[in-house]
This record gives sequence, structure tokens and C-alpha cells, in this order.
Amino acid sequence: MILKRDFIYTPVDKNRPLHIYLPDDYADTDERYPVMYFFDGHNLFTDEDATYGKCWGLKDFLDTWGKKMIVVGIECGHEGEERLSEYLPYPTVGKFLKNHTVMGGKTFEWIIQEIKPMIDREYRTYPFRKCTGIAGSSMGGLMAVYGIVHHNEYFSKAACISSAIGFCMPALMKDMKANHMNPDTRVYLSWGTNEAYGLTDQSKEDTTSRTYQWNHRVAKSVWESGATAKLYSQVGGGHCEADWEKLVPGFMEFLWME
Repeated sequence: MILKRDFIYTPVDKNRPLHIYLPDDYADTDERYPVMYFFDGHNLFTDEDATYGKCWGLKDFLDTWGKKMIVVGIECGHEGEERLSEYLPYPTVGKFLKNHTVMGGKTFEWIIQEIKPMIDREYRTYPFRKCTGIAGSSMGGLMAVYGIVHHNEYFSKAACISSAIGFCMPALMKDMKANHMNPDTRVYLSWGTNEAYGLTDQSKEDTTSRTYQWNHRVAKSVWESGATAKLYSQVGGGHCEADWEKLVPGFMEFLWME
């Protein structure tokens, strides 16, 4: 079942609805569940809610998957370019997003200090880090990387899909070297060949593009910490929900079915 509830994003005092998936038999048991938090929560479960009319199909997957869990989809702001600021954890270099306020750190403080405590208080969760993951795509993918690095004491798993990391690699790599990552951490990093920067042949696995190099640097830093990372180049994949839906079984199995 999907519950929708309003929730105030305190940094700007505006509503950012939560889209919460509960197993269909949630009310019939006393069972507790792991929790995965997703950015762009409106795009996860139904086409009617999705920005571009196509969702990730996550409900259909979870309804038949072997592991039951709670998923909390966190909606972003939709006025102007609010989303880009809310999902921006680093000052920009050059022209990209140069006029946007850096609010990604405040967004994570809000998740950790307000959303997660509410979820753990009002729903039957396993609240500890081993049973808590974070995920997102594009700027949400960047936020998932940022979260697993900066808040590894809360999150042990991250799905970083088509992550917008190229513009902030120096800052990101500096953070990854400075912040401890627990060896039990698992990080999934993926991108589509149709969105790979500088790739000439999009019909086969990418091991050469700038996008590959950026993701490989992140994965290498994860490996060097003693944790686990997986790189996946989606042949023919683009920057859209329809292609991200195809990745759901792979990253969920990698993160959770240990």
C-alpha cells in the first residue's frame, strides 16, 4: 500500500510530501521492516504522480519481491528550480548551477533529524544503519553518494543512479578521503550508455567515457575503504524513469540480498 502524508521542509517552511510504501499485510502482523529512503519520491510508485508521466514501477516490484521493507519517497520542491538547490550539496564550479543555493547538507539534516525519527517512531522499522538505505537518480543520485559518505553512521546502503557528480568531483573525492566509511557499506553506481559523456559507441558496455571515469573514481574510493561497490553500465540506457525502472531489481538485490 502507498500512504501519502504532508511533511514540512523546515529549511524553507514548505510542504514536501512523503510517499510511503508499506507491505500489503503491514496491518496484519507485528513484523518490523528495514527502510530505504528515496529522493524524488513522487516518481517512484505511480505514473499519475510522476513528473513526466512515467514512474519507476517500484510498488509493482516490491509487491512481489522476496524481501519486505518500507520505502519512504521524499518529494522535492516543484516551484522554479527548487529541486536543484535542495539536491545540491556542493558549491558549483563554472557555469553549472552557479546561481543556485547550496542546500543539500540542510536537506540531509532534515532527513536525519526530522523524517527518519518520525518514520521510526510511527512505523514498525528496524532503525539501525544496517537496515537503512538511501537512493536517488540524477541530482538525487549525487545526494545518495553524499549521504553514504557524510552520514554513513545512518545509512549502510546507497543506490546512486545516473548521478550528477561530474561537476563536483574534486569536492566529492576530498569528502570521500576525509570521511570514514564502514566496511559493511554497499554502494551501487550506474549510468546509461546513452547519457555517458564523451562515449562514441553506445551499443556496448561503457568503460571509457567521462561518466564511467567519474563513477569508477567513486567506486575506487569505496573499495579502498574496505567497503563494497558495484559499477553498472546500462547498455542503451538513458536519463529517464523508464530506464531506471529496469535497474530496480539489480540494485535492490545487490544492496539487500546479502
